[in-house]
Amino acid sequence: MTRATTFNDLEREQSLADSEEFAMDEDAFREFYDRTARGLWAYLGRVAGDRHLADDLLQETFYRFLKMSVRYESEAHRRNTLYRIATNLACDVRRRRSATGCAVVAGDEIEEVPSSESAGQAERRADFLAAMSRLKARERAILWLAYAEGASHRDIADVFGLEVGSLKTMLFRARRKMADFLRGAK
Repeated sequence: MTRATTFNDLEREQSLADSEEFAMDEDAFREFYDRTARGLWAYLGRVAGDRHLADDLLQETFYRFLKMSVRYESEAHRRNTLYRIATNLACDVRRRRSATGCAVVAGDEIEEVPSSESAGQAERRADFLAAMSRLKARERAILWLAYAEGASHRDIADVFGLEVGSLKTMLFRARRKMADFLRGAK
């Protein structure tokens, strides 16, 4: 249920747009979106396990990002905030699904195998997707951020609200678990 916009809401939005706290103009946002949307969509798809859900989460993530009135220290801070919002949204969806008894899709349907791949490449991709689907959502997320997105340990820890040492331990365990799953696939 949506509520009607009030005069106070319009005033608040106008003051945000006029203040220096609103750190991005339209052109800067477009550039930021162009740099981050594809990677964020892939991340959300991997975490959520559903490309349609990833589309919705991507839109909601950028909407919430724009509504925040935060002064960003750097591009990395802006990007980490974006991924933190996305991670929280994906976790909320997962919680709602488990509370209602709906199965969480594992993430193996995200990418179709391109027809130009050889049989060996397609098999390795299938093994990889099956192994990723057996990981917990948080493990998939940190592996994806570390290896597909190339995020630093500090950046990933910031996204999840963890200390770097804790993140390193979680990343190590997730890598080991993934390797075990891949060895079992052969």
